[in-house]
Amino acid sequence: MNTIELSEDDKKAKQSLAFLKNLFASHSERNFGVRLWDGSYLPPDPGKTRRFTLVINHPGALRKLLWHPTELGLGEAYVFKDLDIEGDMEAALKLREVLAGIHLNWREKIPFAKWMLSLPATDKAYKSHAAVPVNGDPSARDRVRKAISFHYDLPVPFWEKVLDDSMQYSCAYFHSWEEELTNAQIHKLDYICRKLMLKPGETLLDVGCGWGGLILHAAKHYGVQSLGITLSREQAEFARARIREQGLTSQCRVELVDFRDLTGTERFDKIASVGSVEHFHTFLDVYFQTTWRLLKPGGLFLNHGIAVDCAYSLKPNATSFMNRYVFPDGDLVPLKKTINLAEDTGFEVRDVENLREHYAQTLRLWVENLERRQEAIRKICGEVTWRIFKLYMTACAHNFSMGNLHLFQTLMAKSDHGRTPLPATRSDWYAEEF
Repeated sequence: MNTIELSEDDKKAKQSLAFLKNLFASHSERNFGVRLWDGSYLPPDPGKTRRFTLVINHPGALRKLLWHPTELGLGEAYVFKDLDIEGDMEAALKLREVLAGIHLNWREKIPFAKWMLSLPATDKAYKSHAAVPVNGDPSARDRVRKAISFHYDLPVPFWEKVLDDSMQYSCAYFHSWEEELTNAQIHKLDYICRKLMLKPGETLLDVGCGWGGLILHAAKHYGVQSLGITLSREQAEFARARIREQGLTSQCRVELVDFRDLTGTERFDKIASVGSVEHFHTFLDVYFQTTWRLLKPGGLFLNHGIAVDCAYSLKPNATSFMNRYVFPDGDLVPLKKTINLAEDTGFEVRDVENLREHYAQTLRLWVENLERRQEAIRKICGEVTWRIFKLYMTACAHNFSMGNLHLFQTLMAKSDHGRTPLPATRSDWYAEEF
């Protein structure tokens, strides 16, 4: 009788499946399956509904996954296809905790180490898609410009596939959780305009204007003179084209400039900053000092930005996945730091609203766009970029839903000898839209 000799990879797969079963035996809440490179499968624990399947694409990936399961390592393993996730990716975000929670007694450690060392090492050249490490002052203008360009200067067709028709890359405002993304983003734009009490003939500055959605909306529906500024060349060119297409060149313009280089004082009746403050964490004091200088007495400033929960340990650094692949030099601070610096500058804080559930829903709809249009997006930017955005947006949606991250709209006034334009109640904010 002939015997079929297993290949080396088949032997490793069979042995690996047995080790994995033993390793996970102490994890009674395992609601995921594991499929190895040869198709062999470890199902979830009995009685557990499968939330996702962890797919290990080659033996070296398993060694890297278990040897030192860091946030960066797991992120890179997914982005560069060492592993795949089939099913609920938000549920799969707990993998690091699961792997870190595996504890071996001294009898188990020796065979575990031998098995791990028998698997091939892998050291893929991941760096080609990462931000170039930089030294020096993170607030230096050239460094800030390069960090912004790394993320936002992806081809416009990519953003058109991921975002909504208004090209809004910030938290939407939903009237119901079933609402379409485009409608919710228009609600957001109008909500900001109503909070700022924009009126015909007023001047509005949008710090970090993106692709121009807010300045166009404010000019078209509120009759203001709008200036948007950005450090992204792609954004500036796109916004200028939209201004021309909509015939609003007499009311809107976009400048490619660092906000710190805007000259003059008391130039604007109202100022908005939507989703840009996260990039200014090393010079927040200058951020508030500059907006204070540019705002007229009696003016309003709306700061719309992400903050980290004080109890949540989030410390982005050069070795974090977010800093290396998504937002170089980005960081988040607690709301209290933002408020303290604003008040130290002279601003009077008049309203603070947390829209974190709205941002979780926004991100999930962006992820749906990524999944629904994945083939088109991959053709524009490649597989790696698609995976980076799917992972980072899924992780952010999870952290907003869990309360680790917050999205605050903070309305501030530069009172004129105690006078502000604010009404007695907020009822105008919730009035019928334009």
